[in-house]
Amino acid sequence: MDKTRVFEELKPKVVLGVAAHPDDLDFSSSATMAKFAADGAKVYYLLLTDGSKGSDDRSVTSEELVEIRHNEQRAALKAIGGQEVTFLDYPDAYLEVTMELKKQIAAEIRKRKPDVVVTMDPTLVYSIERGFINHSDHRAAGQATIDAVFPIARDHLTFPELYESGLEPHKVKTLLLTNFDNPTYFVDVSQTMDKKFAALREHASQIKDMGMVEDRFSAMAKKIGERAGYTYAEGFIRLDLPL
Repeated sequence: MDKTRVFEELKPKVVLGVAAHPDDLDFSSSATMAKFAADGAKVYYLLLTDGSKGSDDRSVTSEELVEIRHNEQRAALKAIGGQEVTFLDYPDAYLEVTMELKKQIAAEIRKRKPDVVVTMDPTLVYSIERGFINHSDHRAAGQATIDAVFPIARDHLTFPELYESGLEPHKVKTLLLTNFDNPTYFVDVSQTMDKKFAALREHASQIKDMGMVEDRFSAMAKKIGERAGYTYAEGFIRLDLPL
């Protein structure tokens, strides 16, 4: 039996996705987010950068791109049945793991009180199989989120000003790190791939050939699904945390 199948299926009531850029969560895990939402969970996104560098259009300014990408992300979250997206608007491509960033993520965790936090696997630097270098912002986002989940969001004496302002400590039950190459946990998204593609279509500033994207991500989800006996799946590193 595949060792990844020993996990019980997640049935969260509140999910918080944390990522670097608008579209990161939609590429990596939006079919899973759509499944959680369809099962009754409230799904929130926290985006750490402003997405102001992600364009090869010489006629668009960074300021214009920020507004475009904010609107695209709001529409994409709506497409998967999510609740609300918060933007911290750190400069795109300059994200660093700082105590201030960890504090801001921890504040959002305490505010939303998620059962499950979804973020990016900071250990992925590159993928030989996919010919892929992982953006430094992705790695910073993942590391800062892990640190915010444990121990910062948990302990009232860490950044006591959060507690004093009314943000009670919160213990996250499960952390999911998005991982295409070596997942330990699979989510059956056979019924929600259409919502993933609906979300991705909203990111028109980033996607010029939606047909190619659908073909690529369908193939990836099928390949991951084969490992778990599903038609389509998204894969994660799953950490169940002691309460």
